[in-house]
Amino acid sequence: MTLTHPAAALDSLAQIPLSHEKVLIETGKRSGLMITVAIHSTRLGQALGGARLWQYASWTDAVADALRLSAAMTLKNAAAGLNRGGGKCVIYLPLGTVLTDAGKRLAMLDLGDAIESMNGAYMTAEDVGTSAELMAIVAERTSHVCGLPAASGGVGEPADATAAGVYASIESTLEALFGSREVRGRHLVISGLGQVGGRVATAAAAAGATLTVTDINPDKRALADELGARWVSVPDAHRVPADLFVPCGLGGVLTSAVIAELNVLGICGAANNQLENPAGAAQLDARGILWAPDFVVNAGGVVYLDLASEPNADRAKITERVAGIGSVLTQIFTDASASEITTLAAAELLAVTRLNAAS
Repeated sequence: MTLTHPAAALDSLAQIPLSHEKVLIETGKRSGLMITVAIHSTRLGQALGGARLWQYASWTDAVADALRLSAAMTLKNAAAGLNRGGGKCVIYLPLGTVLTDAGKRLAMLDLGDAIESMNGAYMTAEDVGTSAELMAIVAERTSHVCGLPAASGGVGEPADATAAGVYASIESTLEALFGSREVRGRHLVISGLGQVGGRVATAAAAAGATLTVTDINPDKRALADELGARWVSVPDAHRVPADLFVPCGLGGVLTSAVIAELNVLGICGAANNQLENPAGAAQLDARGILWAPDFVVNAGGVVYLDLASEPNADRAKITERVAGIGSVLTQIFTDASASEITTLAAAELLAVTRLNAAS
């Protein structure tokens, strides 16, 4: 399954404005896999963003994803108040490719060499298809990697922090819609029960929410049963009447057609690049659906990786910063309403204002 919605031939690249500082595309000498390292901005500091190992319909779709994701990381890091720029790495797997553990090791060594060639402009971490353990292999070839396992001297993977930021954002979205942050009794449709979505679902169930859930992996149904959640198919999830739609899986889920069929009051989830097209923000606004911009909501992981990697990191301060994502989102909702603009425009304005202040 592809991670994005690919266009034919080179159209997937032609649709993306190239505002990046540097893009490296190379074939790994050990693995033979194509690696893209996209550095969008270092205006606020060293670029930080994860390394994605995934299947795509074509190599151009993998490069396009790296370009989109790295640009989103610039906005995410700036809006989160981090002194970090935006970057991303994508390792392209043709459809149907399954890597052995030995193959993954070769890919990570190649990734380390690619990152090292950037001379410190970019630091990577785990992302979709990779892990803290794989980052430890990357660290054999470069020091510009974070989120290593504790056993390797690292701070571990950031899923707990990402999920905590998403949950705080859900509370803020509910408050904007209903005047209360109370999750109990609210109906959430969670699409994607991976490391982050699963944690969010577990926390919401514990808080007394009514859950409808789905995932492309049918094995995740066991978690749904454990939580007492209703299971639906992935294509039907967005049509379920509920308070919130919580996309925590694939990017590009909010297509024009999906937005037209949504039966919720708000959207707040962990998935990156939820809008297939930026015009979707206006379409959601016109339908009266409150959208929490994804690059704000899912910033908990990068906040954790940045702050936890500092010497003598203060864990209480990190927890406070992650929880503060909810307050940032509340300000975005307020600004959007006051200025009569979309929440996307308000979130981008917040990030761009900080970027411009660093010029």
